[in-house]
Formats: sequence, C-alpha cells, structure tokens
Amino acid sequence: MLDLYFREMDQNKVSIRSYKKLQLLLNENPKLKEILQLDTIDEVRSEIKKWVLSEVGTNSMVLQYYRREIKGREVLRDIHWKDIAAIRILDYIDNTDRKVEDANLKNSVTIIQPFRILWLAAREGNGGAKYDFFTDMLHLFRQFNGEQKYMVPSKEEVLKWMDRHPSGLKDEIKKVRIENKQRILKVLIQNIKEKTKSDSKFAFEQGLSDQQKLEQATKWWDDWQFHLKFAVRDPETMNKMLGYSITPETISILNDARAAGIPFFVNPYYLSLLNTREYEFGVGSDQAIRDYVFYSKKLINEFGKIVAWEKEDIVKPGEPNAAGWILPSAHNMHRRYPEVAILIPDTVGRACGGLCVSCQRMYDFQSGHLNFDLNRLKPDAKWEERLENLMNYFEKDSKLRDILITGGDALMSSDESLRIILDAVYAMALRKKKNNEKLPNGKKLAEMLRIRLGTRLPVYLPQRMTDNLCNILADFKKKASGIGFKQFVIQTHFISSMEVTPEAEIGIKKLTDAGWLVANQMVFTAAASVRGHAAKLRKVLNDVGVVSYYSFSIKGFKENSHNFATNARAVQESVEEKILGAIPEEELENIKDFPLYAEKIKTYINRLREKAELPFLATDRNVMNIPGVGKSLTFRVIGITRFGHRILEFDYDANRNHSPIIKKMEKFTVVESKTMRQYVRQLERIGEDPSEYELVYGYSIGETEPRMSIYEYPEYDFETTEEFTNLEV
Repeated sequence: MLDLYFREMDQNKVSIRSYKKLQLLLNENPKLKEILQLDTIDEVRSEIKKWVLSEVGTNSMVLQYYRREIKGREVLRDIHWKDIAAIRILDYIDNTDRKVEDANLKNSVTIIQPFRILWLAAREGNGGAKYDFFTDMLHLFRQFNGEQKYMVPSKEEVLKWMDRHPSGLKDEIKKVRIENKQRILKVLIQNIKEKTKSDSKFAFEQGLSDQQKLEQATKWWDDWQFHLKFAVRDPETMNKMLGYSITPETISILNDARAAGIPFFVNPYYLSLLNTREYEFGVGSDQAIRDYVFYSKKLINEFGKIVAWEKEDIVKPGEPNAAGWILPSAHNMHRRYPEVAILIPDTVGRACGGLCVSCQRMYDFQSGHLNFDLNRLKPDAKWEERLENLMNYFEKDSKLRDILITGGDALMSSDESLRIILDAVYAMALRKKKNNEKLPNGKKLAEMLRIRLGTRLPVYLPQRMTDNLCNILADFKKKASGIGFKQFVIQTHFISSMEVTPEAEIGIKKLTDAGWLVANQMVFTAAASVRGHAAKLRKVLNDVGVVSYYSFSIKGFKENSHNFATNARAVQESVEEKILGAIPEEELENIKDFPLYAEKIKTYINRLREKAELPFLATDRNVMNIPGVGKSLTFRVIGITRFGHRILEFDYDANRNHSPIIKKMEKFTVVESKTMRQYVRQLERIGEDPSEYELVYGYSIGETEPRMSIYEYPEYDFETTEEFTNLEV
C-alpha cells in the first residue's frame, strides 16, 4: 500500500507556480540541471554525490564531520557555510529510501526521496512536490553554489532588534496595563453585583457606592485567590474584559475550542497584559502572549487525538519507561535522567494559573489527568501516605540528587500543601544522609543537592508570591542547607519581556530574598522567535534578578504547529543573537556559585555584565525535548518531504549524564510540523521583514551547547556507588 501511494504521488503534476520555482533552481545551477536529465535516478544520485564531494575536495574536517567521525560545536564552528550545504545534500543521498514515521500524520510513513522528487519534476513535471519543497531546495543550492553568503549580524544590529521589543516595565506599557486593570475590574464588579460570579470571601457589603466597590476590588486584585476565583472560563467574558477587541473570527475559534473540550482558563491579571489596540510605542508587542492564550484551528482539530510526545511520560508502575527507569507511580513521577526525577503532587498543584496553548502536557489535559477543577484537585486523606511512598523512592535510589516538584504548577498548591511536601522532602533527604553514614566510600548513594519548584506563577500570577509562601521557602532553605542541599531553584516560564511587570519584579525579589534562585525556561514559540525577542527577554530578566536556563523549541506534533518555530531558527538565534551575551571563559568558574547567593543575584549579574560589557548573560541553552533522548539540539537535516517539511535526525546531548539505555537507542527522527517557508511567511504576517530571515534556511545542523557551570551539581566529599537502582535496560 505504501509503495502504491508513493507511485501515485509520483504521477501528480507540479503546479505552474512550483514549476517556475524549479526553473529558477535549474537556471542558477547548470550542473544540477545537466545531472537531472540522466535516465535513471540511481545515476542522478551518484553524479550529484560525485559533484558535491569534488566541491568539498580534500577538506578532511568536513569529510570527517560528514561521516560522523568527529563532532561538537567547536568543529561545526569551523565548517564553512557552503560545506554545511554539501553535508546536507550528502545526507539526503545517504538516507534515500529510508522510511520515517511522520507523527503529524498519525505515524503514517514517509520515504526520504528528495532527489527522486526533483528528478521527476525536472524531466516530466511530475512528482507531486509542492512550492515549499522547491523553495527549500532553491535555498539549499544557493548556499552550496556560494550565491548565498553567510553574514553574522553586528552587535549594533542585534541591539537594534532588541530595542524593537518593549518590556512590561516601560512607563508607557505600565500606563496601558493600569487602564486594562480598571476595565477588567469594572466587568468583575458587575459580575459580582449580578451574582454571575460570587464568593463569600469576595462579596460586597450592602450599601457600598460604585467608587467604594472599585476601591474594594482594587484591594482584592492583590490577592492571588481572587484571580483564580474569577478566572475567565469562556470566550464571551474574555471578550468583554478585553473591551470587545477580539475579532469575530477569533471568537469563533475560541468557541470551537470550548466545544471540543479544550479547557479555558485565563486569570484577570494575565488578561490585563493583552493590548486591546495597537500602540505606537509597541506595535505587536503582545503577540507572544496572545499566542499563549488564543487557540489555533489545528489544536482544535487535533484535540482528542493528541498523542504523548514524551515517551518516558507513559508510565506503568513496576515496568521500565522509555528511558529504562522503573517508577512507583503512573501519574506522580516522571524520570529521564539518572540524577533527577519529577514529582507531580496530588494537590491543586496539578492545575496551573492559566492554560498555555502549546503546553507540553496538553495530552494530560486531553485525558483529564490535568484540569482546572480546583476544588476537585485538593489532596485527599491518603495523599500524605502516597507522598511517603514516593519519598522512599528518592531515598533508596543510588543516583537521585535532584528533585523537581512541578505539575501543573508547584505553587498552585496551598501553603499548607507545599509545607507538607517540603517537610517530606527534608525528612527523606535526612534519612538518605544518615543511611549513607553506614556505607563505605564507593558504595554510598547520591545525597540530595538540589530542589526545584516548577512554576509559571511568577508570570501568570505574581500575587502568589506572598510573604507567607516566601517564609515557608526561606525556612526550608535554612534547615535543608544543614543536611546537604546546596541549590534552591524556582524554575519559571517567561516567554516575553512584556510579561516582566512591576508585580512580577516584586514577586521575583521576594523569591530571591528567600534564598531561591529564579531561573527561566523560555518557550521558543514562533512569535517569541522573532529577531531580538529572546535576547531582549534575557536582558530584562537579568535586570530583575533572573538567570536564563533553557530556550525550548516547541515540541508536539500537528497540534502545536502554529506556535512551532523551526529548529533551524533555534540554532540561528543561538549563534547570531544569543552570542551577544556569551560569558568569557575565564568567568565561567565564577558564575558556578550564583545559586549559593540568590539573595545577591542582581548584584552579581550586574557586576559581571559590567565587567564583561555584556547586555545580558547567555546562561541558557537552546534545546528541544526529544522523547527518550532528552534535551538536545544535536541534529542533522537528513531529508525533506515533497510538501517541504524537513526531516531531522536527533542525537543525544553528550554534555550530560543519561540512562545507560541511551547507548542502545536509535537516533530519533522528527518531521517538522511546519515548512521553512511557512515559518518565514508566518513571521511576515506579524510584521517581520522576511529579508532578515534569509539565512535561516541554511541552518541544517545543530550541536547542543554545553551546560553552564551555574547549573552543574556541586561535588560530594565522598565517593558514590557506580551501581544503578530502579533501572532495567
């Protein structure tokens, strides 16, 4: 059936528009045109390979890299732009006829045959290739023939790109947000008066004037529970709060999303960050936020059919997951690496302060494991017993030294629930330490060194950073430091400098004053991938005392294609823009102790920026979460579909420890859900100049950046065992 399908596709005529693009490609490359007139595809591939290898010549480094005999960022940095194209052409040929599952098409199989498709189009006008395929091939051969020159943008140019993006701390933006707040409060006051929304805690006394009600509601605005109670759960209310500024088309899409069963939950504070009209001082400045709130048609069409991206997230207790780890719970624990496991408590922490459209756990929202029924998510009577069993897993494991408490969102848990969890973590770590005293050197288990709380509430709902919460965090740090914990980290998700508001700045200061480092994991959405956006975010976060940790490419399949920024752009951003914040090698050892001095982190950041003359500290890594493989941006483009979707083969990040199963795993292939041309056209539609992205087509190889010393585990003063527990390979 598969062969029949592709034979039928071979007979499909290419469009006139596509054929004109093909003619341009052939006219610019007479040698290619000549080869494509050969009688058989085997001859074509053979001659193209000879031609490309002759152009590479005797450059041993390029040949060794192509053959995968050498690797690494240092090597890739020394390979010329033309030779990167040569490697891609050779990879296309070497992977000919390879069958690859395309998860965007529900695991239908595609076959890598780019030069057969090109040959059929050139000889007969057939092959069924689409315009985006020929566009990508045109850029490939312009890179190979030297017509497309590689130009690194200057520091001044990157700084200009950064200046395009205002922050939420800009005076004009703050003024707009105050207006938004007042408008939203008036809607909420009306809802409370009409009892469409009511609550015993947030109710008006009889006889209050409209002004008094506004003053009362303004005080409630500072209460995080107020925002959860009055979170928007339907498009109509959202539109009303946004001054009826949402287009009818978007309202229709949101209603379709609600009908499809996609949860709808946006709290009033976060809604106040959306512009209701464009402003001269920040046109399109909230696009990244809008794309986090408004659903796409593709997500709606896929909801109900979404499959789990993370293979290791599929857990059967007592059986090894995709990474080989045996876990005690199907829904409370995830694990990929030896040193760290994720704990997802059975508390309100299974919910969030809002639903991110491209959430990596949309699969769990689809299945109902995650939801916004906050009352239903309160811990039951047996939760503490289950928590103890989960802690036993950490206690007895030979490698675990890092616990990441997330969800959902760790800080959605009540103060009391969080205190119970932290007390359990402390007791577990103390037992593990005491048990180690009985074991000889070389047989000791890894002791707990790091605790992290995964939360977007510093962004979604900074009012949650209450004095009581921060006292709990400070108290835990004080006592946990005494038994070996060295690093206390809040992991959050700012995606735009427009999310860095005065409220967020206050919340961050409270967290750092409590002794917890705040580290950001940016999600590299299409809107957030525009020139200068990520760099500006890093700078503004540094300004308020946050260090960057990861810049994550969107994962998932067709459902996330609207927000997906190609991996080529992730590589380009890291080497053309993020490079502006590259920390001098002699300073890398000095930043290692940043987590130990969270209370003074702003001082340390500013001191280093001033000393090294950097606009920001590029402490993050651009990566994608690859099922089983983990966080990586080590890939090669090995093929392209006739529709123009690139096929990437990922390898694991050699800079960190993995489960031993990694050596037995095959490289993971990804068929990107968006073509390069679709990506550039999307940026153009939101006001970007496509000429600024011409070079993005040429980025077809990635090498994962090394992990910054700030995120390395401190050394023990004893030797741990080399044996693995809870592992089956």
